[in-house]
Amino acid sequence: MKYTKKNLVRFTYALDLLLFLLLILSKRNWLISLLLTEAVCWMIRLIWISPVLLRFILRRLLHMIPILLATVGIGFLLIQAAPGDVFTQLSLNPDIRPEQLELFRRNFGLDQPWYIQFFKYIWNAFRGDFGFSQLFKAPVFTLVSQRAGNTLILAVATLICAWGFSIPAGILAATKQYSVKDQIISVLAFLGLSIPNYFLAFLLLYLVSTTGNWLPIGGMQSIDVATMNLFQRFWDLVKHAIIPVIVLSTSITASLTRVMRANMLEILSMQYITTARAKGLKEKTVVYKHALRNAINPMITLFGFQIGDILGGAALVEAVTAWPGLGNLILKAILSQDLYLVIGSLVYGVALLILGNLIADILLAIVDPRVRIS
Repeated sequence: MKYTKKNLVRFTYALDLLLFLLLILSKRNWLISLLLTEAVCWMIRLIWISPVLLRFILRRLLHMIPILLATVGIGFLLIQAAPGDVFTQLSLNPDIRPEQLELFRRNFGLDQPWYIQFFKYIWNAFRGDFGFSQLFKAPVFTLVSQRAGNTLILAVATLICAWGFSIPAGILAATKQYSVKDQIISVLAFLGLSIPNYFLAFLLLYLVSTTGNWLPIGGMQSIDVATMNLFQRFWDLVKHAIIPVIVLSTSITASLTRVMRANMLEILSMQYITTARAKGLKEKTVVYKHALRNAINPMITLFGFQIGDILGGAALVEAVTAWPGLGNLILKAILSQDLYLVIGSLVYGVALLILGNLIADILLAIVDPRVRIS
């Protein structure tokens, strides 16, 4: 067997399946196992497919380290600046003496300055210990990894819906400029940008509850989910996700539609588009092959930042719709000043935002051959 580039890449697919099975057998979450497997195997494939792209990814991942350290440091500083801590509410209980509270704080290191807590947290994090949540009485890593999968489901579904609607809507509005269709799309975009997410969530919940409860109005799954088969569980998850996905995707769709319309109008007025039309090319070819390829580049750049927008908007939406995601967890952690849970959630959010921008850079290099990664 010749060790050609194609054969080596094929070998990684077998490694892909083997690594995924090992992670599943180690009783890890299937979604996290899948993400870890694909990340590792694609890094290996890039050794033969594109070494330049591999060096770019490794350099960006190294840049994550000081950003994450700065995030943890700022998080510690802000939590310490707020009055009280996670044990402050216990002081209202007459059965708990002040000496006991001081003992609790000393056991968790909360009686030390924030910079000492910071360095201890970093040292423990390198060893896989991200702290213990006093609010939920569980390890922070376990809580964040469980809730992160639920939030990722909302994030992926939101991005698919937002991009799936905004691109054709922006193209239609640009190609039919000042028409009735353009006016309708513009009005809907303005409405989507102006309505707050939490208000839209309350509005949809009220609409569903007053018209017969034809959709679930809270939670992520039904009570009898244990009796359902695989297809019924998937459909049950889809029904529960409809309201939060609509709420989260409304403002993102409106923003992307306006960006797409503006980009298409700018591209369609350029000289090379006029030349393509003068050559007798069909209008669909001009729009979808020549104009769309250049107009979509700025939207890909926005892709990474949209993950941060979704995480920011998901906190209130998840609280309103009772979706057991990371946003709801972060909100509870901040309100109770659960230090380690807040820091763990911040690290996850920042890491996801950086990875989103990295994916956007890679997609931009793939879509636009003029972009070169060095």
